[in-house]
Amino acid sequence: MKEQLYTIPLNDAVNADDECPFCFIERNVEQDLLDFVLGSGSSYMEADIREMTDKAGFCREHFQKMFDYGNTLGNAWILKTHYQKIIDEMKREFARFKPGKTSLKDKFRKTAESGNSIGMWVHDKEASCYICRQFSETYARYLDTFFTLWNQDEEFRGKIKNSKGFCLHHFGSLCEAADSRLSGNAKEEFYAALLPLMERNMERLAGDVAWMVEKFDYRNEDADWKNSRDAIQRGMQKLKGGYPADGPYKGGGPGK
Repeated sequence: MKEQLYTIPLNDAVNADDECPFCFIERNVEQDLLDFVLGSGSSYMEADIREMTDKAGFCREHFQKMFDYGNTLGNAWILKTHYQKIIDEMKREFARFKPGKTSLKDKFRKTAESGNSIGMWVHDKEASCYICRQFSETYARYLDTFFTLWNQDEEFRGKIKNSKGFCLHHFGSLCEAADSRLSGNAKEEFYAALLPLMERNMERLAGDVAWMVEKFDYRNEDADWKNSRDAIQRGMQKLKGGYPADGPYKGGGPGK
């Protein structure tokens, strides 16, 4: 299949020989979004963009990453108008709030399940994030691209079959997506290839971690490290995704 503009990032991720091509994509997309929100393009100064960030807000994780990014003025502008939006909403919620009677059953419920309107409003705010939402939409398109290439590009299928597999997090996403994007024999062939691939690479990572432990035995002091020098971060990535060894992103990250 001839490479198209929309397939380049996924092919680049697969060619990177990473523990998980979707972790590679996730990092690049998230960094692009941080650059968009706080970078030199100053999108935070655009009224239409800040209207969207004011409405959606940011989750705790992305507020931390925005702080680490280091644009004090940009963060201040975003917070200034976001606070105005939140306070307006909060005043409306407070104005229509009426404390209800608390039953014994209510005392054992979590706030988000209790029917308390203020608690539910706060829960909705915490669950809303501009960067998470934008990433989710982009990630769905990459899943579509993955299965387009899997179905139509024999070379791509070969690269996946001979790759290091995926982290468990993104492997789960692929399996869920496969059920709606593949059918019949195509689905059987997909799982026949992917399940052994995951088993093989999980065992490889387990072996790397186990050898790192053995290297701390004085009897193995002079033995070859093999592939275990970075086994901890790769082992953590394989289980949960992401890059544990990455420092804070401040713009101009890997490949940029």
